Amino acid sequence: MSKRSRRRGKPKLKSVPDTGALLAQRDLAFPTRVPDGHKPAAPDPDPADLYAALDLGTNSCRMLIAQPKGSQFHVIDSFSKSVQLGLGLEASGKLSRGSMARTVGALKICQRKLTEHKVKRMRLVATEACRRASNARDFISLVQRDTGLALEIIEPEEEARLAVVSCAPLVSTKTEQLLVVDIGGGSTELVWMDLSDVPRVERPAAIMRLHEGFEGADTGEPSARVVDWISVPLGVATLKDQFSDVADDAARFALMSWFFEENLAEFSPYNEPDQVREGFQIIGTSGTVTTVAASHLNLRRYDRNKVDGLRMTSSQIDTVIQNYLAMGPDGRRKDARIGRDRQSLIMSGAAILQALLRVWPTDRLSVADRGLREGLLYAQMSADGVLEEGPF
Repeated sequence: MSKRSRRRGKPKLKSVPDTGALLAQRDLAFPTRVPDGHKPAAPDPDPADLYAALDLGTNSCRMLIAQPKGSQFHVIDSFSKSVQLGLGLEASGKLSRGSMARTVGALKICQRKLTEHKVKRMRLVATEACRRASNARDFISLVQRDTGLALEIIEPEEEARLAVVSCAPLVSTKTEQLLVVDIGGGSTELVWMDLSDVPRVERPAAIMRLHEGFEGADTGEPSARVVDWISVPLGVATLKDQFSDVADDAARFALMSWFFEENLAEFSPYNEPDQVREGFQIIGTSGTVTTVAASHLNLRRYDRNKVDGLRMTSSQIDTVIQNYLAMGPDGRRKDARIGRDRQSLIMSGAAILQALLRVWPTDRLSVADRGLREGLLYAQMSADGVLEEGPF
């Protein structure tokens, strides 16, 4: 498979002094939200205050409807469904009729929710599957005709930086170097940042300013410096498809992990491992990372409040992955912590995660139950000036 990466220069990172413990616990304000598909029993908000963000990926269709609340936002309604839009795309280069029909059905539910809440401000985006499919434009027209929703296909750079923006509240004030990893269905985005020139208390806010571009907003305030970034056209669905003909479960997992690592060769921190020093933080945002966290916590019922912001060691993550391998396909299908929608994709996602930790071993990885949708909301609200200034 051809490799695709987008990047901004490769300046050398400064040496980082020995800061002792890599990550410190800090009080974090997370966006308050309700479970997907449920609404709180509360007075209806003013539609003029509402914003929506929809993320149509290779595997899932997700939407949030929220209103600004201080420097964060409060989720009013949400939706998430596995639609497998990219099923068969690797072989045919096209979105199949069945995949498009499933997706349009999910988008009709989103359209009803937007109408019910009278949402006027929204961004509805599609990512890797639609970037790659030769019939993507026909699909976008079909969605417009059948649902009235206008989807836009965004480029990998915007997808990457919006995922980074969503993770801003999870950035430790002790972090000097930050790697944000967004494992999607069709691609994986990695962004490497240097925060050493930003005062500690301002580091999360400096990440937030990236919503206008990887150079950050022109505010005159210290901003995060993006050293390099890459979009690898391998996600949980596309990587799985690469090795679907390998029957042995463990062999398939090993091949997926090493193949993904090979695709990191153009990412400058991969070739200059001495850049990784004290004060290094990885934030992982994806269904894979949150599922591994739920398995580590032995959650029988998923609880976002316990998962979002959780810090895991490399050894804890490896223990979960080894347990997945020991279960085998049948055991993973029956494991309630993995879930029916995730069980067929968890090992390709775990292979990506293992490859990343093999390249950049760390004592702590921060788990983010947030991503493109949250980044889209932050960017819209910030552009409208409706978020309060201050700490997260």
